[in-house]
Order: sequence, then C-alpha cells, then structure tokens
Amino acid sequence: MSLFIYNTLTRTKEEFKPIHEGQVGIYVCGPTVYSHSHIGHAKSYISFDVVVRYLRYLGNKVLYIQNITDVGHLTDNADEGEDKLMKQARIDRVHPMQIAETITRSYFDDMDKLGIERPDISPRASGHIIDQIEIIKKLLADGFAYEINGSVYYDVQKFKNYGKLSGRVLEESVEGTRIESRSEKRHPADFALWKKAEGGHIMRWPSPWGEGFPGWHIECSAMSMKYLGETFDIHGGGMDNEFPHHECEIAQSEAATGKPFVKYWIHNNLVTVNGKKMSKSLGNFVTLKDAFIKYDPLVVRFFILQSHYRSTLDFSDEALQAANTGYDKLLNTVRNLREELKKAEKEQRINGPAFDISSYKKYFLEAMDDDFNAPLALGVLFDLARETNQSLNSEQKLSLVSLQQINQLFGDLGGEVLGIVPDEIRSATGDAKTESHLMDLVVQIRAEVRKQKLWTLSDIIRDGLKAIGFMIEDKKDSTSWRKIN
Repeated sequence: MSLFIYNTLTRTKEEFKPIHEGQVGIYVCGPTVYSHSHIGHAKSYISFDVVVRYLRYLGNKVLYIQNITDVGHLTDNADEGEDKLMKQARIDRVHPMQIAETITRSYFDDMDKLGIERPDISPRASGHIIDQIEIIKKLLADGFAYEINGSVYYDVQKFKNYGKLSGRVLEESVEGTRIESRSEKRHPADFALWKKAEGGHIMRWPSPWGEGFPGWHIECSAMSMKYLGETFDIHGGGMDNEFPHHECEIAQSEAATGKPFVKYWIHNNLVTVNGKKMSKSLGNFVTLKDAFIKYDPLVVRFFILQSHYRSTLDFSDEALQAANTGYDKLLNTVRNLREELKKAEKEQRINGPAFDISSYKKYFLEAMDDDFNAPLALGVLFDLARETNQSLNSEQKLSLVSLQQINQLFGDLGGEVLGIVPDEIRSATGDAKTESHLMDLVVQIRAEVRKQKLWTLSDIIRDGLKAIGFMIEDKKDSTSWRKIN
C-alpha cells in the first residue's frame, strides 16, 4: 500500500510521490522564541516528528528543516503591533537576543524530553537577512512589491492565485485584518516584506531601503528555499498558520521563482482547553516544563498521539491521567517481554508455540499509510500487547526466536516510528532497581512465611501483590515475580 497524505492545498488525500524518488525535503514552521513552549507546541512538533520518522522508516532520505523565528513576528501576527521578542525583552529588561538564546535552549530541552528528533537544520531568521533581502529585491524588480517610506509591501492584487491554500478570495482576506487609518498599503491585504525600523527599535539591519527588519512571512520563504530548493516536497505547520502566514509564503515564493513552491501542505490541528484554543494570548496554556513536573514527558507524547494530527485535542488533567494509565500498561508488557527474553536466552529455548507478527505489522503500516493515522497505529500496538500478555501468561513458553521477533516489532513500530517505546524502560512507580530490590525482599519474606506454613498469610501477600500489578509464581524449587497489566 502506498502512503497517502491529506494535502491542504487540494483538500484531498493524495498518494505521496516525492519530487526525487527516495528523497524527501520537509520544512516545518518552528517556534517564535519569546516564551517557553506549551502543550500546543508539543502537538505540532510531535506530529511532524512522527511524519519524519515514518518517512525514514519507509527508507526515504529525509532532509528536515525547522526554523527558529527570532525577529519580525509582530504581536498581531500580521504587520501591526510590536515584535514579540522585543516586547518580552522590554518586560524582562534584557536584550531581545538574550531572550532568543534562552528560549531557544529551553525549546530544544523540552523537545528532547518528548523524544522528538532534532531537525537536520534549524536556521534562524536573523541569520538569513541577506537571503530575504535578495528575494524582496526580485519581487520589486518584477512588479510584485512596492516600497514606501523605507518599508516594502507585497502587492497581493498582482498575484492571481492569492488565496489558493486557504480558499479565501481577496475580499474575504481583508475581513478581520487590522489596518491603521493612515496605512501606507495600496490594498488592505498587502503584507510587509520589510519594515522600516523606527527610533529605538533594537532589531534592525541595513537594506537598500534603509535600516529595518524583515516581515514574518518572507523569513520562512527564504529559509525553506535556501536549503530545500525553489520547489520542495512538504511544508508543515499549525492550522492557525494556514492564513495568512502560509498563504503569503506561497504568493511571494512563486512570484519570485515562477515555480510551484510546495507539493504537499500538511497542517496539524490545535490543542484546546474546554473547547477553546490553547494559546499564550488567551492565557489558558500549560507550559511543558509545568506538565513535566506531574507527568513523564513520554506520557505527554503518548497522550498527544492518541488524537490524529488533523483533529483537535482537548487538554485536561483527567485525560493525561488516563493516558498515563494506558501508557504504563503498554510499557509493562514490553518490560515483561524483555524479562522473558532474557530467560529464554539463558535457557537457549528453541521450542515454543507459534506467534504470528505479520498481521500486526501489516495493520500498523496500513494505519500510518492512511495520512499518518497514529491513533489507529497505537490501537494495533495494544492488540499486539494483548496477545503478547496472553502468551507470556500461558504455561507454554514462547521460543527465543518468537520473543526476539515480538521485541523487534515493538522496537520498530513503537520505538522507531512512534517514539514511545524506549530502549531502556524505567519503572512507572520509581527507580527500576529500587522496585526490583523491594520485590525481591517481599519474595524472601513470603518464602519465610511459607516455611512456617502460614498459608493464609502467604496467600494474602500473593493476592495483594497481584492486585497492584505483580504476579508471584511459585515453582518447585523457587519463587519468582513479574509485572502484569
């Protein structure tokens, strides 16, 4: 089965065919680094992490670009207001670049904890000013832009396909656009490519039009085309960036090159709190650093993967608690599987009942091939876990080969693709060594109880441990324990 992707540009699922077979170029809009990342950012970047992981799992050579916006993103997300970094820098009484450096490090620290693989290149907007100026010069020369009083604007009326991504006609795109009464723009929907830096504006660079700073949209066009070429395979970002940000990227990029900008557009949906978008502006956000105090970062990742990337995800403590319980059950299965694998290796266990893993891999790939359907793929992993538990609890022990194959499947699908099955699994209730030592002690105490023939007390210990997830197995010459779901 081929991979199909929902392309926002065409509003249909399309078979994915990269421009160059076996090679994929993908650009995802990165964070504006003025404050710490929240759960909404996690949904976006986990979603695209899985996209990149799966494309690589299929054998593609992927070049993944994710930018850092450290200048030019104004507070109204268009051309008015104050630069978000400068505003935060004024509040904190530090230089804007100090904010950028601090938050960039914070961002990557959070993403690392979530198991998100780092982009191949993380270009900064402030490091690509010359590239942006060159595109603006081309747009001016070709009549797609105009300069007024040291600022340069894109003339949307000159680009006949403006609105093809969002589906908005030019008149509709004006609605909700905040324009000052004495605006310099020829048309309300025109957007800034370069803004004149007024007195006291710290973030400023020399240009043919005087000192200023780039508009938000031109930054992503310059950085994506610099590393991926004038036409590339996939551009991703949040659904809230579809308009105006991505619409403007298309207009300026295609006007500058005369070529299609992006083949497939992928947009992830938002995280909500009580039905409202989680955002810094609304003040209803939960930072990842706060979430990590209460929950393991991989529980947060698991929680997010339970919803399709194009679906909204409603955040609550109750939902995360439920995710924590489900994730712990999955890891318990893998933990017990690996313990049994160690035993089978020592025993050199050759014989055992058959375990067919082919259907699980087939169903998992079918789910992922259908527009990266991670929730359905998770369901396949839990089906695999259920049958694995049944086999582990059976009197007939699986062979070494079967156990190796199951473990490999959990590693490939749950680890390599979804990023939720780590190579080393920590205990959900604390340090694994502490838990192991404690259980060994309980087993020793119970053995002493059995020597004294206190059978009722022995059964109470056994049943009590089973109730909290630990199975005691009495054999002829020994007693062992293992975790159960």
